[in-house]
This record gives sequence, C-alpha cells and structure tokens, in this order.
Amino acid sequence: MPPRPKFTKEEVISAALEIVRAQGADALTARELGARLGASARPIFTLFKSMEEVKAGVLERGMAFFSALQKEELAKGKYPPYKAIGMAYIRLAAEEKRLFQLLFMRDRTGEAPGEPDPVIGTVIKQTGLSEEEARRFHAEMWVCVHGIAAMLATSYLEWDHQEISVMLTDLYEGLKGRYQHE
Repeated sequence: MPPRPKFTKEEVISAALEIVRAQGADALTARELGARLGASARPIFTLFKSMEEVKAGVLERGMAFFSALQKEELAKGKYPPYKAIGMAYIRLAAEEKRLFQLLFMRDRTGEAPGEPDPVIGTVIKQTGLSEEEARRFHAEMWVCVHGIAAMLATSYLEWDHQEISVMLTDLYEGLKGRYQHE
C-alpha cells in the first residue's frame, strides 16, 4: 500500500504559487517546494508525476488569479469594460511582477494563441467596428498594453495608475478615430 500523502494537491500548488510570487518561476524546484511545505521533495511526487505537472497547476492557478483580478476591475465600474481588462492586466504586472512574468513573459512556443472573442465583442460594442476591424484594433491596442505591463513587470518604469489610464485613453481614442475614418 502506497504511503498516504502528507499534503493535498491544492496545498502543493498553493505553496508553489507562493514561491513563484515571492521569488520567480526559476526558484520553483522540488527542493524549494519541499522546504516551503516543511518536508523533503519526495512527498510531492506521491501526488504529481513531475515538476512539469506542478508547474502546469501553477499556471492554471495563476490564470485563475488573473481572471479574478479582471472581474474585480470590471465590477468596480471605474473604467469602460475594454479599458478595465487592460488596466487589470497592467495592475497584475505592477503588483505581481513575478507572476505576470510567468504567465505572460515566458517562452510560449507551441501554445495556441487564445481567441479573445469576448474581448472582441466588447470592442465591437464600444466602437461599432466590424469584427475584422475589431480584431486588428485589439491587436494594436494590446501591443501597447502589453508593452506598458512588461515595462512595469521588469521595473523599467514606475508609472502610477492615473498616468497609465490617461495614456490608454489617448491610445484608444486615437485608434478608434483612425478606424472610424477609414
């Protein structure tokens, strides 16, 4: 009979996520995870086949964290929906630099790009653009949003939320004006 696990999968993923948030993705090793749990690395592998499986769980939990942050930003009602999504992304980069880096600044070779259909619907609703135009608009806008977020996540810049908000409004209105005049 195999030994009874000392921890649940959820506890291991929570501890792994804490390591990433505090020290970065490179610090997530079986040894570090075992130390965080107050044990050797061995009990981890009674629950998970490999560290890759643990890391996949961390990515999933991290994306759930980001999703909750987006919902929180939308619920505040401080910004129009499309802007709230961008501000949540930037907020994650500013407040959770290491988690942001894991989620959005890692090698994603082989991953299928997710289709932002609900986001495209929001762009269409807010701008009146066609679906094709809305997809192009979102791609152009998101390059800027990601650029701001990456600069914050790497401590290249330290802008406050008001400054970022004004910048995103300027970018949005400029792009919207260009698309609506084409």
